[in-house]
Amino acid sequence: MPHLKGEVRILTQQHANSLQQLDETLHEDRILILDFGSQVTQLIARRVRESGVYCEIWPFTVSSDKIRDFNPRGIILSGSPASVHDEKAPKVPEDIFTMGRPILGICYGQQVMCHNLGGRVETHDHREFGRATIDVAEECSLFHGVWAQGTQEQVWMSHGDRVAAIPEGFKAVAYSEGAPFAIIADEKRKFYGVQFHPEVVHTPHGAALIRNFTHDVAGCSGTWTMAGFRDLEIERIRRQVGDGKVICGLSGGVDSSVAAKLIHDAIGDQLTCIFVDPGILRAGEADEVVKTFRDRFNIKLVHRDASDLFLGELEGVTDPEVKRKTIGRLFIEVFEQEAAKLGGAQFLAQGTLYPDVIESVSFNGGPSVTIKSHHNVGGLPERMNMELVEPLRELFKDEVRALGREIGVPEAIVSRHPFPGPGLAIRIPGALTREKLDLLRKVDSVYLEEIRKAGLYDEIWQAFAVLLPVRTVGVMGDGRTYDQACALRAVTSTDGMTAEVYPFSFDFLSRVSGRIVNEIRGINRVTYDITSKPPGTIEWE
Repeated sequence: MPHLKGEVRILTQQHANSLQQLDETLHEDRILILDFGSQVTQLIARRVRESGVYCEIWPFTVSSDKIRDFNPRGIILSGSPASVHDEKAPKVPEDIFTMGRPILGICYGQQVMCHNLGGRVETHDHREFGRATIDVAEECSLFHGVWAQGTQEQVWMSHGDRVAAIPEGFKAVAYSEGAPFAIIADEKRKFYGVQFHPEVVHTPHGAALIRNFTHDVAGCSGTWTMAGFRDLEIERIRRQVGDGKVICGLSGGVDSSVAAKLIHDAIGDQLTCIFVDPGILRAGEADEVVKTFRDRFNIKLVHRDASDLFLGELEGVTDPEVKRKTIGRLFIEVFEQEAAKLGGAQFLAQGTLYPDVIESVSFNGGPSVTIKSHHNVGGLPERMNMELVEPLRELFKDEVRALGREIGVPEAIVSRHPFPGPGLAIRIPGALTREKLDLLRKVDSVYLEEIRKAGLYDEIWQAFAVLLPVRTVGVMGDGRTYDQACALRAVTSTDGMTAEVYPFSFDFLSRVSGRIVNEIRGINRVTYDITSKPPGTIEWE
């Protein structure tokens, strides 16, 4: 028996060593992004990840010691709505410029770099917002294979302040009409500053510039891949869970689906998924979840049809926040009931993503403004005395989709448009009824069917129909109708934080409208919502 214990210890150590080796390989090149409050900081991280380099976003208040412990190959300073002249302007850690790490300052990041190193930043009458043209004046490590000296390039500007004098050791390598120091470089110390935003799509070669910083300047080799992440996370899950049992709340959306499949790949029948059907899903979705996960993946699945409970409690509720909170509360109650029947589970799996981790604390440590509450399983781990398993908490949404493809999740799920937790309940302004839900499902099905037939589904971030609390007069044949109106919505976006209307052709909208009013009894008017976000939200409630 002592001999057996020794073998177990050896195997445990070998497992730990294997996990450490995987982790070191995947994260050996890492970039740190210091966030000064820009709305597009997450886009910087996505561009870095796209270049095959792992990165994390930390608030500017982080200590120098923590930065040293993280040991990044390079540091990126984000933009900010603030001015370096503000009394409470975000500041960089005191000794960040003496750590010997390459640094890229973006917009405010460039300004705060110059402000700290002896340059001068001024507020100028000539501000730049939107597309701008810069002149590339000199060669620079950021430009290799991307821009040539003497060319003019399109970028995206968004600044009021600008650098008026650069610190010693820097040189101006590009300029624009409103920014004489549009790009500055200190090649010796590997410090670079850009006044524009390379992370947004409106700077066509911005991703390549960031890749030059991560690879050519910071020396990263690009080991961050979804295949590597899959192997590492499976080992992590096995080590965390051991021989314990895990339960997972399954919605059928991208995040919970990928999390469930990955955990099942790691521990098999130690995982049980609980699918709560609240009766507010799209047509056929509940059946599809059961078919995919129970029949195709052979995952242990509890399917609870709770539609009577949900619709009963939502009867007569018109306030959208009350709807959301009612649905969230009921979901937790039903989930707890089903979990109690299973008994003995020590772990709760959640599809938490990296943006959720970042946004849990705003960049200055204060609370963020709540636009609307979100439906999730918040509070469950504490209430149920369970440890969390969150295999996706390092990933952005596009990485989750890539991981899903890597582990064999069907494309119909992986490429699925975002769907809100409260489901169709927030796409029916006003009180909810079964009749309204059935009507909206039919409209939604026709709309999405036509989008897929036109080959447009993957070009659109989110598309859905809304049943309006309005009845309108219509004429069909020789008769007068007084029926419901509906609105169609489709937007393009990269992360859901901002969105633009999708520019359907008139022929497409005419075709969809014709099908809806002709095929669906109860609808006699179709509208198309062309509101961007902001000022509107993507959903109607």
